[in-house]
Amino acid sequence: MTVTRISGLLRLFRFELPLTAGICVILGQILALGAVPRWDEMVLGFLSFFCISATALILNDYFDIEIDRINAPDRPFPSGRVTGRDVLILSFVVALLGLAASAVISLVAFLTTLLVWCVGILYNWRFKRSGLVGNLMVAFSVGMTFVFGGISVGQPTNVAAWWFGAIAFLMDLAEEIAADAMDAEGDRIIGSRSLAIVHGRQRALRISAGVFGVLITVSLLPFALGSMAPVYLIPLLTMDAVVLYATARLLNPSTRNPRSQIRYIYLSGLVAVLMFIGIRLLM
Repeated sequence: MTVTRISGLLRLFRFELPLTAGICVILGQILALGAVPRWDEMVLGFLSFFCISATALILNDYFDIEIDRINAPDRPFPSGRVTGRDVLILSFVVALLGLAASAVISLVAFLTTLLVWCVGILYNWRFKRSGLVGNLMVAFSVGMTFVFGGISVGQPTNVAAWWFGAIAFLMDLAEEIAADAMDAEGDRIIGSRSLAIVHGRQRALRISAGVFGVLITVSLLPFALGSMAPVYLIPLLTMDAVVLYATARLLNPSTRNPRSQIRYIYLSGLVAVLMFIGIRLLM
């Protein structure tokens, strides 16, 4: 195997996204346990979702070959550095590794990983351009990283893991809808049925803002029910303030570089999780 071919195969991973998925699993483990998990729990949990996330990205290149020949001809597959057979074999091997790692953890972990893998295949094969259904599938996979963190340490019903999973789901769903609104012109060419194309850009952004509003409500629900100590309000209110500000900016047609507002929201979510975990470990 040539160096060029190996380099092309590695580029298919787009490592920053699978790494983020694996790290979120470990964060979910810490949220569920209220302590740092064992090294084997961290390794197996990380590996499971790192591989499943990578598989989805690899398959994305396979199914998007015609579009990439026009929009990204330097990608490994359209440039000819790897073949379609290479892409499919790599996807299968990586998926098998992720499923095997989850099977070592438990049956529930294996079934969860299998479900997320199937969602990724269906998304790339059939639902990527379906609009809201595709958005929901991506957001589901993101939210399951935290839930799987709890599952992988024997806490499948842990409230904190599911709560942050719901927050991650809603945050990613709102971002997907907003991103589609910003990409409406290009998506129209490839036949996408995004909310922005079907209902218009501003209405899609208002729907995104509504989902962000639900996110804020969900983030504060445990405090309203009296099931969480007030000290945990600090990270959540910090996140909610950024979400409110960034959402207002997204709805403003005169905002320059609206994509930066999405980055601020994601950063606020990361900071909130880390602050929450820090408080949980210290208390």
